[in-house]
Amino acid sequence: MDPLFQPININFLSVKNRIFMPAMHLNMADNFQVTDQIVDFYIERAKGGAGMISVGYATVDELSGNSLNIGAHKDEFIEGLSRLASAIKDNGARSCVQLNHSGRYNMSFFLNGEKPVAPSPIASNLTREVPRELEKDDIKNIIKRFADAALRVKKAGFDAVEILSGTGYLISEFLSPLTNHRTDEYGGSFENRIRFGIEIMLAIRQAVGEDFPIIVRMNGNDFMRQGQGREELLKYATALEEEAGVDALCINVGWHEARVPQITASVPRGAFGYLARGIRDVVRIPVIASHRINDPVVAREMIADGLCDMVAMGRSLIADPSLPEKTRTGREEEIIHCIACAQGCFDNLFKLKHVECLCNPRAGHEKARATIQTDKPKKVMIIGGGAAGMNAAMTLADRGHKVSLYEKSGRLGGQLYLAAAPPGRDEFAEFAKNLATQISIRNIDLHLNTSVDIDMIKNANPDHIILATGAVPVTPPIPGIDKSHVEEAYLPGSDQLCHLTLVEFSRVVQAWDVLQNKVYTGENVVVVGGGAVGVETALFLAEKGTLSGESLKFLLINNAEPPETLYKMATKGTKHVTIIEMLDKVGKEFGKSTRWGMLQDMERVGIDVKLKSRALEITRDGIIVETPNGVQEITADSIVIATGSASENRLLPEIKSLNIPCDVIGDAKSIGMAFDAVHQGVIAALKI
Repeated sequence: MDPLFQPININFLSVKNRIFMPAMHLNMADNFQVTDQIVDFYIERAKGGAGMISVGYATVDELSGNSLNIGAHKDEFIEGLSRLASAIKDNGARSCVQLNHSGRYNMSFFLNGEKPVAPSPIASNLTREVPRELEKDDIKNIIKRFADAALRVKKAGFDAVEILSGTGYLISEFLSPLTNHRTDEYGGSFENRIRFGIEIMLAIRQAVGEDFPIIVRMNGNDFMRQGQGREELLKYATALEEEAGVDALCINVGWHEARVPQITASVPRGAFGYLARGIRDVVRIPVIASHRINDPVVAREMIADGLCDMVAMGRSLIADPSLPEKTRTGREEEIIHCIACAQGCFDNLFKLKHVECLCNPRAGHEKARATIQTDKPKKVMIIGGGAAGMNAAMTLADRGHKVSLYEKSGRLGGQLYLAAAPPGRDEFAEFAKNLATQISIRNIDLHLNTSVDIDMIKNANPDHIILATGAVPVTPPIPGIDKSHVEEAYLPGSDQLCHLTLVEFSRVVQAWDVLQNKVYTGENVVVVGGGAVGVETALFLAEKGTLSGESLKFLLINNAEPPETLYKMATKGTKHVTIIEMLDKVGKEFGKSTRWGMLQDMERVGIDVKLKSRALEITRDGIIVETPNGVQEITADSIVIATGSASENRLLPEIKSLNIPCDVIGDAKSIGMAFDAVHQGVIAALKI
């Protein structure tokens, strides 16, 4: 039997499979109340086959969150919680609420000017606000509020309660010596620092009874310097089982402030399973692994290989609510995988917007973007097979329209393959393949290697046209930019005589051609433009000549080189890359979740960045640049142009002359992100 679909017990609660949807802040509550939007969101995931769904986090008192969180700190919230519990259970999943107190991660902005609270008055790197130190009476009150909230969860009809004891929130602030400088019984020694968390669990057990499942979400490693590493957290896990009597552990990764990427595409699938394995080795209760588990193959192997008992698939079920059911029924190839872009699920939270998804434009819009069959099927011609065109085609086909999709190249996906080229971004190519599969399983008339012209449109005679022809790279008017001839360079050979080998490389090239490996660049490269494409191209080039993951493992386990040497060989390539950017920062298009990691990678691999700088002229030897420190010439073998793109919609005037209704979407309409293209495709299709 498939390990993913074997039932499991948590306390006396039987769960039908090993897929656990962890709590994720959705920004969908209204003054702490459960909304229809939240209910609709979770109905979809319950129908999709998840074994258990945890919602939240939910607040335990007035300082523990904000009004966009689900509330559990007053009896008036029980009715909404009950409606949510019923919605999840009536559609086949077990239900759970995660309780949390954000501690110093809260902001006075959300608390009507009142200070957030913490074990010690130490500001976080996220808020920069110094919190108020909790008095002993405050601590006892918070413990009671956790227990009261857990009882409300039980009264509302949920099957279990989960406590968040990680991620840098209040309980983990007590656990860590980094944030707990107290000198009373709640600070100092390990036994004292875990006291707050243990007393919370004991109070909850007293409130909900012995048979009601209590799950704790805790860090396997906080990844914080001078924080709490694996060894202490292993001891904490043991204490949670033996002293507090909890029923399962869900293993989280890092604090929000940690400088180790946790949720972005650069994190390999299942990379943090080792943390769950370490804890599973010291406890007897079920252990749930989490973070970057977006594929049933990875999930299945983690369970079968003994790393964990269940897998937490959160953003994976935002991207495809039906992932469990598709897996159970042998349709794994139809899954839309989460690509860990974080553009809609995490970055939206910083904008105080509700959760959405690049891969699933219906997420957060379950009712508004429901697929309703049309009573007037139309013949729709879609020109362009990128993210926008494919999503439009899928939606139209599902609604019953007759769809023809035309793509000038030999494959679907468009610029998704460009986005997939830099290191750690290959999930974008996976998304392109997932969408192409969705096209293949629908009644869509697909035409690859087909450039559409006006005569073709006339012959097709569609009722409606969607123009999704994307964009083309811009070539700026820099003097000397036409010096795109091939240069010759003599590079050292590998034999003892150091023979010189003739290598041809391109002098001035477009970033798109570099990312598609259509051209070769020299050793010293200047990238003109520090937007998203410029940064991605610079990282792509800086990776050249570094050790692959496979090679690194081979050399490491065979002690071929010292670890310090291997680290250098894994991060330092054979090219020296410089970015020139006119603005005061690079990568401004990236969301918060991705940008800091990109900047960290750029520093690690040694990419030079010249901000507030402008390219004046491309010369035989390099490029002349105007910088804040004056004009200078940078020696370069190759110049890469990454100065943006322009909409490709040359067919539009001719289409208008035919008086055929036409929608322009994606980059063909205006230059944006893949997120914009996907959503525009669906919105346009729903209006036809």
